[in-house]
Amino acid sequence: MKITYSQIEAGSCESVEMECGRHIDKLDRLLKRCDPDLVQLHCSLGKTPRRTEYGFSLNLTLPTGSLRATGLGADSRAGAKVAFAEIKSQVKKNQEKVRKDYVWKRKRARGPLKPGEVTSAD
Repeated sequence: MKITYSQIEAGSCESVEMECGRHIDKLDRLLKRCDPDLVQLHCSLGKTPRRTEYGFSLNLTLPTGSLRATGLGADSRAGAKVAFAEIKSQVKKNQEKVRKDYVWKRKRARGPLKPGEVTSAD
């Protein structure tokens, strides 16, 4: 996976990269079927003016499409955590779509009969 960072200040760079490192390991496990050269992750951090709030945005480019997630938090690490949680759910949904899980919907077992329920033998 190719990772690029932009608009990250020098003071918060180390903490953001450390937080991103944990989440990138989790994404690598989800994307182990994809060719690592074709997967690109772009991270950017911005401070909201006149507020003590940071916005963290992610762009994940996969062979099957692009995913985008943003997260707001009180500090840069909290924003990154929210954004990575959102991108993780999007990756899982994308994988289900690629595998065509909607075609192979499994029927659930009905379970034991309750007293008073009778099955019809027609």
